[in-house]
Amino acid sequence: MRKRFVSEIVIVFAVAIIMITIPFNGFILPSAAVAQINSSTSSSQSTNSSSANPLPFKTIFKQVENSVVQITSKIPTIGVPNPLNPQSPNVTASGSGFVYDKQGHIVTNGHVVGNAKVVDVTSVDGNRYTAKVIASDPYNDIAVLQISQNVSQPQRQQLLSSLKPLVLGNSSKMDVGDTVIAIGNPFGLSDTMTTGIISGIGRSVPVSAGGGFSIPNVIQTDAPVNPGNSGGPLLNTRGEVIGMNTAALLLSNTFSGIGFAIPSDTITKIVPILIEKGYYLHPYLGLTVGTLTSDLAENASLPVNLEGVFVNTITKNSPADKAGIHGSTTDQYSKKHLGDIIIAADGHNITKSDDLINYIGQHKSVGDNVTLTVYRNGHAIDLKTTLTARPSMLLFLTLRSAPPSSVPHSPTQPPTIPTPIPIPHP
Repeated sequence: MRKRFVSEIVIVFAVAIIMITIPFNGFILPSAAVAQINSSTSSSQSTNSSSANPLPFKTIFKQVENSVVQITSKIPTIGVPNPLNPQSPNVTASGSGFVYDKQGHIVTNGHVVGNAKVVDVTSVDGNRYTAKVIASDPYNDIAVLQISQNVSQPQRQQLLSSLKPLVLGNSSKMDVGDTVIAIGNPFGLSDTMTTGIISGIGRSVPVSAGGGFSIPNVIQTDAPVNPGNSGGPLLNTRGEVIGMNTAALLLSNTFSGIGFAIPSDTITKIVPILIEKGYYLHPYLGLTVGTLTSDLAENASLPVNLEGVFVNTITKNSPADKAGIHGSTTDQYSKKHLGDIIIAADGHNITKSDDLINYIGQHKSVGDNVTLTVYRNGHAIDLKTTLTARPSMLLFLTLRSAPPSSVPHSPTQPPTIPTPIPIPHP
């Protein structure tokens, strides 16, 4: 008789290791609890393609190894019980990060540091430093740390002068098939290099702390990434950072060959603002959308060759609502009637949900105007609106009694999002 094997597919927001420290005996035990979910700066900028003058892998490794660090932080124990000492467990999350500038800033994933205010940063030579979490953007899973070692000023200056920031490349120049290198600390194994190619570009991956929002323009790679790789750099063959490893698709708890990295263009855009202001406001439309398929078009008596995204719901008083965009409705017989079909944004064709999410996320800011071209009743019409900040972030900033120096961190253990991935809204 043939046995049936059932495989479970999940996206793991990466890949930070969670370890349980037992106070009375000092052992560190790996936990099965891994965070899961469901697809101009001080650093130098580069516009060269990774295929130009590629360096040998070992040269790249020697070039960047002193700039990649291991990050450990104490996190809340909710959902991560310690079976040997449930009364007083100490839970530590471990991930990766990289040196951003000579001022001691380290960039990593938000889910690596969780809600921690202070973390430990360990370099490849074994030196350990204390770092403060100065800012975090939960919507892009980016956190910025700053080394704050309690030493004399001369010693601090010597420490900062020894830092070697990685060069930020131009992720928009990368193409499917380009070779990439991931460096990090998988399973606590420091100084680990893996290689692969870019398997896809322009993905949008749901972020746990985003309330249905997604990280735009994510890079897909088959370079192996595992728990502990989160926050580590994804490099091109010139040793430049073109992404930051953040999540992986697991098949029955095994790496499936599908990993995800936040593009360097996003890091270049957001990190300087995080350092300056302590927070980053994301532009907001206030709608949910779905890709229009030929079946949906036929059922709605639309041209079968019409390409775009149908508007599902509209948030009241949002920019989309004020623009006059129509959402979908359901009649008394539970039949769904599609709303407006968005076919372009500022003249850029929109053919799938990722296109709209990526365009707004990468090219727009709070206060910018956007013109959405929608197909309605057989005609294409232009609707204009002004983007606002996402409401949850505005609420957070409003309720703070002190000027905002940081934003809420992602939960240490994001919830599992079932497959298929729901369409998030920009």
